[in-house]
Amino acid sequence: METVNVAELVERLGSDEDAVRKMAVFKLQSNIGDPSFADIFIVEGGLIRLRYLTLHASGNTLAYSLTSFSRLLDVDKGWECVDQELVERIVELIVTHPLVNILRGAMSILVSIVSHPYTGNRASQVDNFGFRALKPAITIYPQFLEMLVSRLSSADHALCANALQLINSLMRDSITNDPEAEWPKFIQRLQDLGVIRAAYVLMQDPALQDLAHPLLEFQSLTKVLLRKWRDIPVGQDKPEHRRALKGIYVASNPDRNHDEATENGDDTRRSRRHHPEKWRRLGFETESPAGEFYEVGFLGMMDLADYVRSHGDDFQNMLLEHSTKPARQRCPIARASLAVTSILYEHFEVEKSDVDDTKTYLISESRAGFEKLFQPLLLHWTRLHVAGLQAFFRLWKATAAEEEDLDKIIELVRILIESVVGGAARVKDVQDVEEELADFEYHRLRGLQMELLELTYEDAWGQHLRQVREELHHEALQFVKEQRIRSLLQGSWFALDSHSKLESGAVQKSTATYQYAQLSHNRRYLHFGQFDMMGDRAPELDTLPEKIDLSIVSSVTSNVSANPDSSSTATVKTAPRQPATKITIHGYAPSTATGHGKGHSHARSGSRATQKEVVLLTLRPSSHSIASEWLDGLLMLLNQQPITAETSKLIDLVSNYGLKIRLLNVRFDDATFAGEAPQVPSRDGLDEDYYYDVFGGA
Repeated sequence: METVNVAELVERLGSDEDAVRKMAVFKLQSNIGDPSFADIFIVEGGLIRLRYLTLHASGNTLAYSLTSFSRLLDVDKGWECVDQELVERIVELIVTHPLVNILRGAMSILVSIVSHPYTGNRASQVDNFGFRALKPAITIYPQFLEMLVSRLSSADHALCANALQLINSLMRDSITNDPEAEWPKFIQRLQDLGVIRAAYVLMQDPALQDLAHPLLEFQSLTKVLLRKWRDIPVGQDKPEHRRALKGIYVASNPDRNHDEATENGDDTRRSRRHHPEKWRRLGFETESPAGEFYEVGFLGMMDLADYVRSHGDDFQNMLLEHSTKPARQRCPIARASLAVTSILYEHFEVEKSDVDDTKTYLISESRAGFEKLFQPLLLHWTRLHVAGLQAFFRLWKATAAEEEDLDKIIELVRILIESVVGGAARVKDVQDVEEELADFEYHRLRGLQMELLELTYEDAWGQHLRQVREELHHEALQFVKEQRIRSLLQGSWFALDSHSKLESGAVQKSTATYQYAQLSHNRRYLHFGQFDMMGDRAPELDTLPEKIDLSIVSSVTSNVSANPDSSSTATVKTAPRQPATKITIHGYAPSTATGHGKGHSHARSGSRATQKEVVLLTLRPSSHSIASEWLDGLLMLLNQQPITAETSKLIDLVSNYGLKIRLLNVRFDDATFAGEAPQVPSRDGLDEDYYYDVFGGA
């Protein structure tokens, strides 16, 4: 670094020539950040001259002076020259000056003033630091905040960062030091000026790294605000809270509802004055609504009030519609709103401190880290609350829910928000998120709920859950095996191959066009016969002329899997089109003539090595479903595994239903669940007049 003569530099700051002053203050801005240099500079009398230039210079001389003064304050020196005149000058520059390099330095000075707390041993002439120090100047320049917020849309990212940093400082100081009645007004003023929308746009900017620090602080301050609002208990003793509750009640249009309710001739005036469900009609649990905001505080009241104010017609129509329903079927609008507020609060981890966010940012200052760390949708809290509440109403209606189903709907909304809001990319627009919340199908949501439930139990129980799955799969296999075999016991019609062969290998010459096959009741023989046409009724088992002893069957082959969609429907009195699907039953030809079971005992007792394997029977199913039932049924009779996709799908379906039923019936006092166990109902008043319909249909 070039050695600088401080005394000479200070002397040049006071020169009558602007070019000399400009060069001197240019050198000063690169050295003043060194605390030892700053001490010498102040001793040599440079502080007075720097303050003078800050107040009266222009152009680049002013820009260098502002930067130098800002860096001096950064090393906690020069505060004795910070007075109301200086603050007013800086505010004036921010409001009136167009040059970016001047605005940057001016905003940096105000950031230091606002964020540096006042202590009594300071020599500054400004008694109040923080936001209070700016208020007299802002009174003179009331457009200050508006101009400050407008700088957030500047094409210069450094200026955007400076402006947002100053806004952050003003917000933090106001939240920390202003009275309870004052800071909300300031925050509302900033929101009215568009600070949330501007910060939201910046947070979605591709060049996020340039603005990461102030944006992260703004996001953290948003959480601080949400926590602060939530921690304010709702009380009837507070005028603002009484007004908010009254606004919610008035928005419900009680006169219209009461008039509807009293058309039967009751005293309308008395009904309005003493309505027994003034607040329960709006979805509160009791007639003392203030106490029901316990978990979400004033934040929950704000969210509910914003909804009824912005969607008043929907609110009134829903109340009117539900007034005709029994109490248990009415959607509890107020409790739904409080639930959505609580869900959003937990989803965005509002209780997580901004220090944790900063640590995460410092550890992972990368593009991937930004995508995970920044939550632009948090800034649109009110819109997300409305969208979540409308999704609640939609699910309530779609499921025909009743009051006892409230917790179930809340859980579905929680999963919906976790999926849509939690899965949204940083650059996804809030309107797209609102539309996705509105269009998310109930059945898809239920499927997602079951997947999450299984993952939860997988984490909690691991090996035990895998064992349950294996047991259920075995049970499902046995269930489907019985179902398939019963299809064989019931019998089916098949198209007849015109070149069908007997088990001896000879070609069957017949004019028959249909074949009927049925498994015997003892499951040992497969009976079959050929017919010219399908009768109105299936033939009796003892009328079928042929049968195969299943003990001599060696294998069953088919092209079912290769032709899953091939099927044709046979019709009475007409020859069917030859189905492409066929099932071939192979077996060992007995040494004596067969067909009626004769000589089968000899076949069983002889050596299989000396017997010839032949085609015993060929079946041509008319549909893929029948083919699946008969192929897998025959295989299972031979104690072999089923092979068709349809049977495998059915096994998985039964197994998964069994798992879901077991998961949904786990006791709530299990260690996996938190909270108190629900009360087990008694059997008083119950009788034995009930039945189970496990699987409906044929």
